[in-house]
Amino acid sequence: MDKTGFICASKEYTTFERSVPAHYFRRSFNCEASSKMKLRIAVCGLYELWFNGERITRGMLSPYISNTDDMVYFDEYQIITDPGENVIGILLGNGLQNNPGGFIWDFDEASFRSAPKFSLELTDENGNTVLDSGDGFRVHPSPIVRDDYRFGEWYDAREEIPGWEKKGFDDSSWKPALIADPPKGELRLADVSPVIKETEIAPVGIIRSGDGFIYDFGVSYAGVCRMRIRGTRGQKIELRHADSLKNGDLNLKQIWFKHSQEQFDRDIKIVHMDSYICRGEGEEIYQPVFTYHGFRYVRVDGITEDQATMGLLTFCVYHTDLKTRGGFECSDETVNALQTVTRRSILSNFYHFPTDCPQREKNGWTADAALSCEAALMNFDPERNYREWMRNIVKAQRPDGSLPGIIPTGGWGFHWGNGPAWDCVLVWIPYYCYVYRGETDMISECVGAIKKYLEYIRSRTDENGLLAIGLGDWCPVGGGEPKAPLILTDSVTSMDIAAKAAILFDAVGLTEDADFARNEADKYKKAVREHLVDGNTLVARGECQTSQAMCLYYGIYSDGEFDKAFNVLLRLIRDAGDHMDVGVLGGRVIFRLLAEHGHADLALKMIAREDYPSYGNWIKRGATTLWENFAPDSVLSMNHHFWGDISAWFMQYPGGIRLNPSKKDPGEVLIAPEFTDKLTRASAFHDAPSGRISVNWIRKGDGVDLKIEIPAGMKATLRIPKGYTAANTDGDIALESGKTSAFSLKTK
Repeated sequence: MDKTGFICASKEYTTFERSVPAHYFRRSFNCEASSKMKLRIAVCGLYELWFNGERITRGMLSPYISNTDDMVYFDEYQIITDPGENVIGILLGNGLQNNPGGFIWDFDEASFRSAPKFSLELTDENGNTVLDSGDGFRVHPSPIVRDDYRFGEWYDAREEIPGWEKKGFDDSSWKPALIADPPKGELRLADVSPVIKETEIAPVGIIRSGDGFIYDFGVSYAGVCRMRIRGTRGQKIELRHADSLKNGDLNLKQIWFKHSQEQFDRDIKIVHMDSYICRGEGEEIYQPVFTYHGFRYVRVDGITEDQATMGLLTFCVYHTDLKTRGGFECSDETVNALQTVTRRSILSNFYHFPTDCPQREKNGWTADAALSCEAALMNFDPERNYREWMRNIVKAQRPDGSLPGIIPTGGWGFHWGNGPAWDCVLVWIPYYCYVYRGETDMISECVGAIKKYLEYIRSRTDENGLLAIGLGDWCPVGGGEPKAPLILTDSVTSMDIAAKAAILFDAVGLTEDADFARNEADKYKKAVREHLVDGNTLVARGECQTSQAMCLYYGIYSDGEFDKAFNVLLRLIRDAGDHMDVGVLGGRVIFRLLAEHGHADLALKMIAREDYPSYGNWIKRGATTLWENFAPDSVLSMNHHFWGDISAWFMQYPGGIRLNPSKKDPGEVLIAPEFTDKLTRASAFHDAPSGRISVNWIRKGDGVDLKIEIPAGMKATLRIPKGYTAANTDGDIALESGKTSAFSLKTK
């Protein structure tokens, strides 16, 4: 199909002042006999699709969420027609195409903004066109009187049209569809795993709040509520969603991105609100289709006490269909809880692509995705959706090589919200997909953008070869400005981007480009060493945990300097009472660094301790998803995933599964468990391309019983932990693939 033939119901689109309803589109046609046909539908916005009365939409929020100046997505269906009349029914939603709720990020001013529109093509088995969207579709307003991707959906059941999507319906009073301007973006098949319903959660309690009723579902997650009610005609019911309560009501500070907008929300009552008007005929069931929410609590207004039953609402949990690929479990319940909430946070924030939070923003923040991509890849199978999102990232790059902080964007995020620590997503996701899955197609599609980006950041360096152009060590413990100077975090990150780019270029045979990238990494390293590290004390500028940890982890210090510089980090940790004192950039490396150099016990203590600041303190305070920040008495957002690398840490260090240690062969694994004092047992598994790897260990007396399963065809090595021996050796042991090996390790 091509980009011609787009149609719409109206040229008007929803604003805060005026709502334009979602529209039904209907087309009937006749066939002489039953036939197999291919239906393709490209949409600027979102859609629901019916054929002969049956909903066949592949997933929630289909086809995809994109800047349609860059990419326009279509879905493809195989259908079988009936002899005689057949009916195609479509419901169009605004999606990102018309998103006034995204005004804080300028989506209300996006150049691609329009009423939602679609193009459809139906072809027979020989590829002949049977019908297309330019021929005979008729339209009518649906009961969805307002829909906003971020804010919510309003539904008036009195406007329902029974049978509109079925055969025999009389649509003669409906209006013909209008020809729409074709979009500018590249037309692409939505080659992504769809957004599906994972589970349903019943409420655990109901709290009376003024004239309303607050339903508590026990955990924060993402999705929508299904409501069952017997109401009176015209009865209006409002569902407001939030992650926490304050003074007996919803906490609006965690809903609004800018607190200054709270009064606006109180006045218009729109943010994270679904509204339903009853038709008044028996039991009515309502579930929104063109929005979703992040929440634990739902405030219901407009119902009577008799209607406020436990069966009124069901939490339908949705996210991209990510299959479990790995897991971790151990003897410590705090650690187990952290593993659970990390997985829940990753899933809550995966709607086609990784977002930052499912309530306030729903934006594809680049650093958030980069920082948690190892955890996502260890636990799930996101690379198909990563691949499509990377195509959007490449499209979003400007000619000068710069990237926005959110993707998709309508133009926001180039002047604030980006920089190397965010832009690193361009390299990190292809890098980790290569390391863990052997994925090289993604590299090939990104090499041009990566080369352009390396040239861009070089053009932004100062006279010393350093740069400070973006966001730094975001959300530092305790709030305020990061202790690590931006010039250090940006320059070290730029070095890492170049170093990883060299590995990617080598992987696809681009030797000259790899040499260029390595040379760029060497330049940044030299500049950081000369200008940002004290050559005598080996203290990195800022003298803080993040500065020291990043310089150690990313290789700023020489082998001869490492121990002295590492002792500086240990001193900084001791000075903080063995607490973490980092932002997200330091948090991504400090625990790995400690575990790699003999201090896994300290790392796990810092993670799981119950006193503030720590991840364990979040659990003690009732967290059911990862929070955005470490503060003693407040939380910005209660469902972020960019602190989620701890899950990968659990699987790689206590769990011992270190995939592709040479960064050259995803068919290789190093098994190197850390028997931390806090744990008496641990187990981890991961489904590598060649099969399942599993590691289980349990303390027995003065030793540890260790069992390892390696799939056939995988090269595996066991590294005996320091202080232990196995069969009179404390060195490395080659493991037999396709077998389960058992060891009784003894302390020396």
